[in-house]
Amino acid sequence: MTIVATALKDRLPTTIRTARLVLAEPTLAHVPEMAILANNKAIHAVLSRLPYPYGESDGRFFVETIARGDSEFAWAIEHNGVFVGVIGLHLLPGRLPELGYWLGEPHWGQGFATEAGLAAVAAARAAGAAGLRSRALLDNLGSRNVLRKLGFLEIGEDIDTTGTLVGRKIMQMRLEFDQR
Repeated sequence: MTIVATALKDRLPTTIRTARLVLAEPTLAHVPEMAILANNKAIHAVLSRLPYPYGESDGRFFVETIARGDSEFAWAIEHNGVFVGVIGLHLLPGRLPELGYWLGEPHWGQGFATEAGLAAVAAARAAGAAGLRSRALLDNLGSRNVLRKLGFLEIGEDIDTTGTLVGRKIMQMRLEFDQR
């Protein structure tokens, strides 16, 4: 059974607490730190929908228009009350939700992406999603490893056709939920 994007979105929790993190609705209070962390060439190089340079106006646009817009459901990731990144679901009609995330570079290698990812996957499953999809650049082994830890399987290489990564090789990944 496939839940339509709006019904799924209505069933997702606004806030999620994990052992070390809080996933909450992105707010304008997150924008200053978001702008500092996202204005990073290393992050821009692996994300297809993040502008560079990234300023506070981009952060405000994300918070006010995209984060909980028609086709998105994003959570700000906070550790000890500090903004460290974003995780969310891209919801398109007739397709499995796509999990995407980014962390500020100072927060890499601490398990935050996996912890936030496990929480987002559990929320999507509890909300009734049949599964999730994701993708990562072929050479982005860190992100591919995180997705594998979340239960995603690599289903095939592809060439990105949208965003800032057009023409780059990506790995398509998928996670099916047991519907019993």
